[in-house]
Amino acid sequence: MSATVTSKGQITIPKAVREQLGIGPGSVIDFERTEDGRIVLVKAGKKARPSRFARLRGSAGKGLSTDEIMALTRGED
Repeated sequence: MSATVTSKGQITIPKAVREQLGIGPGSVIDFERTEDGRIVLVKAGKKARPSRFARLRGSAGKGLSTDEIMALTRGED
């Protein structure tokens, strides 16, 4: 979905988005920047649910060195 910005910097939030977020007259919304730089529209007081991909994303630690991996595969202690 897209919206056009007016000369005053205003947009009309598409009806489907308003309905999904429960936004009506007088509702307060937040704009939040995600880690990847996108801006997300969120109804104030509610945290945006992470996308299905963000929920699967993790971070790897330092892990084992090559020597430690080789020792494990050889059965060395």
